[in-house]
Amino acid sequence: MTQEAAAEVHVPTQRVRSDLFGPVFLATIGIVMLAWIAGLVWAAIAFFNWLV
Repeated sequence: MTQEAAAEVHVPTQRVRSDLFGPVFLATIGIVMLAWIAGLVWAAIAFFNWLV
């Protein structure tokens, strides 16, 4: 004699959502690099302006 389950277990599937961590991380790195390079350029200009 076989027994059937009274109710089937419904496992909700995860929705596919866009992963924003990667692009935000790359944008943050880009902004930090841009600020770093701008700071180096500003420091070089200030140094050579002081030198002359």
